Amino acid sequence: MSSRRSDEIKKGVERTAHRALLYSTGLGKGNLERPFVGVVSSFSSLVPGHAGMRELERFIEKGVEAGGGTPFIFGVPAVCDGIAMGHGGMRYSLPLRELVADSIESVAQAHCLDGLVLLTNCDKITPGCLMAAGRVNIPTIIITAGPMLSGRHEGRRLSYVRDTWEALGRLKAGEITEEDLASLEKEACPGVGSCSGLYTANSMACLGEVLGMSLPGSGTALAVSAKRGQLAYESGKRVVKIIEEDLLPRKIMVKEAFENAIRADMALGGSTNTVLHLLAIAYEAKVKLSLSSFDRISRQIPHLVNLRPGGENFMEDLEEAGGVPGLLNTLREHLADCPTVCGKSIKRIAEEGRVHNREIIRDLSCPYHKEGGIAILYGSLAPEGAVVKQSAVAEQRKKLEGIVRVFDSEEEAVGAIHKDEINEGEIIVIRYEGPKGGPGMREMLSPTSAVVGMGLSQKAALITDGRFSGGTRGPCVGHISPEAQEGGCIALLKDGDKVLIDIPGRKLEVNLSSKELEERKKGWRRPACKIKEGYLARYSRLVGPASQGAVLG
Repeated sequence: MSSRRSDEIKKGVERTAHRALLYSTGLGKGNLERPFVGVVSSFSSLVPGHAGMRELERFIEKGVEAGGGTPFIFGVPAVCDGIAMGHGGMRYSLPLRELVADSIESVAQAHCLDGLVLLTNCDKITPGCLMAAGRVNIPTIIITAGPMLSGRHEGRRLSYVRDTWEALGRLKAGEITEEDLASLEKEACPGVGSCSGLYTANSMACLGEVLGMSLPGSGTALAVSAKRGQLAYESGKRVVKIIEEDLLPRKIMVKEAFENAIRADMALGGSTNTVLHLLAIAYEAKVKLSLSSFDRISRQIPHLVNLRPGGENFMEDLEEAGGVPGLLNTLREHLADCPTVCGKSIKRIAEEGRVHNREIIRDLSCPYHKEGGIAILYGSLAPEGAVVKQSAVAEQRKKLEGIVRVFDSEEEAVGAIHKDEINEGEIIVIRYEGPKGGPGMREMLSPTSAVVGMGLSQKAALITDGRFSGGTRGPCVGHISPEAQEGGCIALLKDGDKVLIDIPGRKLEVNLSSKELEERKKGWRRPACKIKEGYLARYSRLVGPASQGAVLG
């Protein structure tokens, strides 16, 4: 029998005391002879995307046992971005990603585990799990808990963002009543799972599959389906095999795999957060990936899948149309061949994939948009880059120039929007919300959904050094780097300055001379961190720029 990592804690007379503790958990001698598999669960009854994980834990355990391994469950925290949205709690969402990765590393290394199955689902937990996989680099499979079904109300399908956040704006604009809103809030989210559109959670679930770290079908199988339980069981069973094969995450998540993931991301029109997360995962996997790669690939790969928030379709439609394997089949000539955890190469999975609905997964010859879903903008306002979900921007709004209204926090901007103080042609600037300045780089779903709900998306735009929810649509540019807290150009803007947003030209410019900017920089002083103690204060000191994935140094 070949040596295993877990032998460090269970082999030899020197490990008598260690075995005594293992026996105390109910293990027998036969269990100690098998590979030790950590089943990492992010179960939380607070988080709708994670509330159904208890049953999936059992399926994974059964699979590990059937495969010849000994499973051990341990937990990591989860935060629901929707519940944390629009208040100070959102500051913890992105920093949670690092806590998840650190927690998995700590337990896996301290207990000398041979392999991992990572049960995840929502926005920052999935990238945190993938970061941990790259960092710890032991045989690992990612299994998500799956998307929820769309809601139903008066004969139409509902999605979380449009029919709650944007509906609030419609209420304030007088388009719907409080009774209408009360009905929507009860029906928009009909059960457990990640929110039903192509927001960050589902974007990352799909990209984890393309990276090769999940079994085929894992990205789109519904939370309420038997298929989800089957995938959990097979993931548990398969991890024992890849332990025997010594198939490590860094053998799977190579640069070509990341470029495949970016290609799929562009075709899907996924969340802008995927840029931040893929950069961070690549960092942990020791792969050099640049922000410019996203824009280069965006110009090569068209937008083929148009789900909410930009389109009218849902994750359930993508699942029925063929899921990620169907999309890979469409992109197969553009893919590099890479190994995956299932034992088949990504090209083989693409060849076996089938598309059952060409309106949901369009052919390359008939895309929704000729370029990919995300564009990277550069210019005097963002010399290190900024990110926009161009697939969710109307064609006539992709190039615009406007006068800026500057706000130093999300709350100030939301107050002005709800009071109808934003004028046609203005560009809303929300700054000091970046990784360091937030701290935590809050998502801006409150202001962006208010802009759309109040009918301002054709009249105003929004730019920020913070982030956007995967549910954002309209001319909204985020991740501006350098951020305001670091003295970036966005910190120097004043009400009345002119800014150009040119998505086709990939430009984000302020109409100020370099001399004027230098003069303003002389008068700028770095503000004190908004949070003085605890995890966020430490995070603010250590976090890097968004253009490099906002990882901790």
